[in-house]
Amino acid sequence: MTRHLKKAELHCHVEGAAPPTLTLLQAEKYGVDSAHFIRNGAYVWDDFTSFIACYDLVASVFRTAEDYAALAEAYLLELAAENTIYSELFISPDHGEAVGLPPEDYIAGLTTGILAAREKTGIECRMVIIGERHLGPENVIRRADFTAKLDHPLVTGFNMAGEERMGRVADYARAFDIVREAGLGITIHAGELCGAFSVRDALDIVRPSRIGHGVRAIEDPELVARLADLGTVLEVCPGSNIALNVFPDFDSHPLPAFVNAGVRVTLSSDDPPFFHTTLAREYEIASAAMGFSDDAIDTMTRTAIESAFVDAPTREALLDRL
Repeated sequence: MTRHLKKAELHCHVEGAAPPTLTLLQAEKYGVDSAHFIRNGAYVWDDFTSFIACYDLVASVFRTAEDYAALAEAYLLELAAENTIYSELFISPDHGEAVGLPPEDYIAGLTTGILAAREKTGIECRMVIIGERHLGPENVIRRADFTAKLDHPLVTGFNMAGEERMGRVADYARAFDIVREAGLGITIHAGELCGAFSVRDALDIVRPSRIGHGVRAIEDPELVARLADLGTVLEVCPGSNIALNVFPDFDSHPLPAFVNAGVRVTLSSDDPPFFHTTLAREYEIASAAMGFSDDAIDTMTRTAIESAFVDAPTREALLDRL
């Protein structure tokens, strides 16, 4: 059991963390028929495309700042109950705009929930704004410009997520230049649905300190060595990878191979209720299914805090809690 281990999470999409029970309440609040995307208390999807569609339907029933405050607080309280001391939430103002919620109100609601959870449990949280790749380069660049000008104490990074098979990384390079110039942390989804070339493009063009997933890099030993040499951190989400059939089972998952090769890795849950997981379960998978010792898992948690998008005093305080 890993209950006693302190935990940290760098890769979780806030709408994707919505507990189905909360989503049902939200659907009832707005008179939305949820039968086609929640069944028997679980989200309904069967491949990546239908997963994205289900995700968007779930997001559509969170419509006000108060709704997002409730969502952020609910998830962070779950994490704190699992002995988690730090969380980074990937947030998408595009989902707020889709239901008429201005980005500033979207972020204000999430901030309220984050501060409420910190007041109750001590859990620290920061937000990383997402540019949605499948909405095209112009939209991602617009979102990067918004992020760079925001100057919000809890918004500390930028990411690109969404449909990895659309467009080339080079098409989105300007967005990352904008946020880099503003001093924000940079991560990017790569090497999940697409192969090692996706990770290589991210390293060459975006130069991130972290990569979301990145697990398909295992297909290229030279690339794995490069990741180790650079110290680039992989935000690994084993439960998500199995649920989305990136790998057939935990025995074939490359997390142990990355560790053996000296690549820096962390554990995260991605979109936990969609994949029938939690951060605690991801730690259990690392221990029971992959054979990592408590010390090895603690190293992943330490890596998460060392590579978190936080100021130095917060980082030192979190390391002290370990």
